[in-house]
Amino acid sequence: MAVSAYFESSRRNAGPVAEMNITPLVDVMLVLLVIFMVAAPAMTGTLNLKLPGPSKAEPQPAPRSQLSVQMDGSYVLDGRAIAAGSLQDALDTLAGDAPRTVLQIDSNADADYQGFARAVAAAQESGLKNIALQ
Repeated sequence: MAVSAYFESSRRNAGPVAEMNITPLVDVMLVLLVIFMVAAPAMTGTLNLKLPGPSKAEPQPAPRSQLSVQMDGSYVLDGRAIAAGSLQDALDTLAGDAPRTVLQIDSNADADYQGFARAVAAAQESGLKNIALQ
């Protein structure tokens, strides 16, 4: 009898046993399920749109020009020799005639860096947006 009295007293002193009540959780899940079942058919609506067909015109490629920086500091623009002083005027004319022109700047490996930097700066100042370096 002493053993059963020991177990009874330990049950009384153990305190409340925490159990999770899942009934509210199931209620919320069922309500959400009903809401989604009612709302799902409404989300399949369509719009009648007349979309434009593909265009037959092909995009025009941008014109290209080549600017070469020579070893002696002179420039060649599309096969024409240009002095360093008239480079800005030539690039301004090119940008005014065709602003979408792709200017490809090519520098001789032995050319001075200053000539190359001057060519890039002149191209930017002329308003040319497409500058390629080679």
